Amino acid sequence: MRNVNFIENLVRDFRLGFRMLRRNSGFSFLAILCLTIGIGANAAVFSWTEGILFRPFPAVAHQDRMVSFIATKPGRYDKGEGNLGYDDVSWLDFLDFQRSCTLFEWFIADHITGSKLGIGDRATVATGSVVSANYFDALGLHPILGRGFRSEEDWGRNGHPVTVVSYWLWKERFRSDPNVVGKKQLLDGDPYTIIGVAPKGFYGTFVGYPMQFWIPASMQERFVGNNYKLENRGDGWIEGFARLKPGVTMEQAQAEISAVAKRLENQYPDTNRGRGVKLFPLWKTPFNQAGTLAPTLGIALVAVFLVLLIACANVSSLLLVRSLARQHEITVRLALGSGRDRLLQQLITEGLILSLIAGACGLILAYLCRNLIAAFFPQSSVLATNLSGSIDWRVVAFNGGVALLSTVMFALIPALQTGRLDIAGALKSESGTSSGSRAKSRVRSAMVLVQVALSFILVVGGALLMLSLHRLQSADPGFSPDGVVTTGFNLSEAGYDPARAERFRNDLIDRVKAIPGVESASFAKVMPFSYQGAFSAPIAVDGYELGPNEKAAVAYNEVGPGYFENMRIPIVSGREFTRNDNENSFLAAIVNEQMVTKYWHGVNPIGKRIRVNDKWMQVVGIAKTTKYLTFAELPRPFLYVCLDQSSVIDSYIMVRTSQPPGAMSFALAHDAHSLNAGLEMQEVITLREYMNRLALATQKIVVALLSIFGGIALLMAAVGLYAVISYAVSQNRREFGLRVALGAGATHLFRTVMLRGLVLALAGVGLGSIAAVFLTRFIATGTLLYDVNPRSPMVFMVASLVILTISVAACFTPAWHASRIDPARALRE
Repeated sequence: MRNVNFIENLVRDFRLGFRMLRRNSGFSFLAILCLTIGIGANAAVFSWTEGILFRPFPAVAHQDRMVSFIATKPGRYDKGEGNLGYDDVSWLDFLDFQRSCTLFEWFIADHITGSKLGIGDRATVATGSVVSANYFDALGLHPILGRGFRSEEDWGRNGHPVTVVSYWLWKERFRSDPNVVGKKQLLDGDPYTIIGVAPKGFYGTFVGYPMQFWIPASMQERFVGNNYKLENRGDGWIEGFARLKPGVTMEQAQAEISAVAKRLENQYPDTNRGRGVKLFPLWKTPFNQAGTLAPTLGIALVAVFLVLLIACANVSSLLLVRSLARQHEITVRLALGSGRDRLLQQLITEGLILSLIAGACGLILAYLCRNLIAAFFPQSSVLATNLSGSIDWRVVAFNGGVALLSTVMFALIPALQTGRLDIAGALKSESGTSSGSRAKSRVRSAMVLVQVALSFILVVGGALLMLSLHRLQSADPGFSPDGVVTTGFNLSEAGYDPARAERFRNDLIDRVKAIPGVESASFAKVMPFSYQGAFSAPIAVDGYELGPNEKAAVAYNEVGPGYFENMRIPIVSGREFTRNDNENSFLAAIVNEQMVTKYWHGVNPIGKRIRVNDKWMQVVGIAKTTKYLTFAELPRPFLYVCLDQSSVIDSYIMVRTSQPPGAMSFALAHDAHSLNAGLEMQEVITLREYMNRLALATQKIVVALLSIFGGIALLMAAVGLYAVISYAVSQNRREFGLRVALGAGATHLFRTVMLRGLVLALAGVGLGSIAAVFLTRFIATGTLLYDVNPRSPMVFMVASLVILTISVAACFTPAWHASRIDPARALRE
């Protein structure tokens, strides 16, 4: 019977709750709006976390057991980010992991690459992957047309020019042709036979980089480096994934694969000395956008939780005000014998109704915002349009949990305050100035103080990141990108060989330098800060002895004559490349200062030999150390190879000019077409913009998110402060009227009310400052702050001024009304 009564009471409470909400539509709208923003923001960010970090690969089963793996090697850099120790896995090591590890269901090899691809009437750079033949089978994916790769397509040097294309490419490039299988697609000018079309919604296994094609490992040499790596155990190129068997922990899997790596080290000391392997959960994958966006989404989760707290405090304040209007009703109910626990249940049920409605609206808001992360990336950027949230049952369950938690946070305090009502005192009281009202006013003031403190934390975090972004945008990378425009031409698709490509580059440079406003121009295989990264090659230096666990390797780029002058990179010794460095002269190399320090111990190496990819070269110059992949990278050894002495066909031209990109686009197209009317030119863009698209993308996202959430928090805090001060003025109208009657001036009343609001704001700023001192260090531990002190006094001062300015604006109207009170009317009320 007790259970039956509880259900009956709950049904009655829901009916009464809905009636009360309909009767107070204005209150209900404001409360639901605040909660919808708080709950919806939490659900949206959780959906991004779910869809980008934990389950980023649509249609792939058991992603909770998937891991990424990468080699560890002392003295190596992780993609230029400044973290020592990571390297790519070699193909032969990958095969040994497949054969020897028993706790894994499968391993797949993967490597991001790019290719010039003709789509429609223009050439674009399409992102693709070089993968092992078991790639689609292991992931449980079946092409909608054709097939995936076969095991024999892993072997045979450049012997299997086949490709699986993405669903998007099939729709856009081939107009959904059902007979596309067997047709040819040019990749970097070479024909590849299409053998399959990937399922809709599958973008590959590199978070943030939507793949448009996949090619088998046998074609590695065409897309990864300039040498065949499938028979060289010491030459890594794989950034792979694996799936654990059910019940296997990450620790067990790590122990097994580390044991295999140790055995390989003992068996092949020449190539594997000091080399290990490390597993990562998907959300920590170091070689794609998952690892990059994880700190951003972590900060966003903290920010939206603070917004939720502020929203709950606002709704709690609204409920306290509403409880004053219902004081007579509640007093009568208690006097007639209603139990306080029964009353508490009714009030919490009304709060639960608000949360459930707001939770449903919040889920809709999360669905509408599921693609918001991708909106922060430029449409022309190689970064993904597939960075979207996943609205699945986990997000729905999370949303429901947040709604229930919100009920406890905003409904419990008003319900307890109302439940403690003094019946006798309330029945005797004829005004709203009872001690209960004063107690509720103190609670509301405390809530406003918390709102201001939480808003201050968000403003400080946003200001720190905004300052970091500003400094990144004006940071010195060691060269001068300002005033440089860049583009590329599809020479390989036009049928050029290396000799003809060199003649084209020289002719085009001569023509471009004659364009009015052009100062200099040069070519490079890879642009600075490119998502493709620099090439890596094993090296041998005359006179340098390797350490016991060291394998000498260096990142390098292939650049043309005039590159260093054009990019304003100082040559500290020797010379830069000239047109005399060609196929008829010795192979020339330029090293940076960091490489001189490491391999020649500071001794000038001009004229000395260095072997790169089994080719001996002579050092002709020393260049200033610059940034190559990111602004935050540590100084690293770097090598430049002469473009005219390699077999490079496709490259990028960089032109230093005073003309805008639009004018240069027309001039470059004119000069290129005068040499070959059929050439397709890629997007013309300033080098600074190109760098910012890639290097600043993460910072821009987190700044934008914190700006949005911080703005919402400030608005809610201002509304809460306005409501508290307005209520205080309404409760003290008689007191203010009496003061005016006794001679107090309007200025005095205005100052009194403003001072009360500013005291609350200052207390909130003080509390927020203490919390921010501890919380901002978590931002500093990642790569989100560049050359910024997380406890910068200037930032804290600016945040304080913002909060106080908002507080003054929130208190102004109530203070103005207080200063205009009519004493006669106030004393009669």
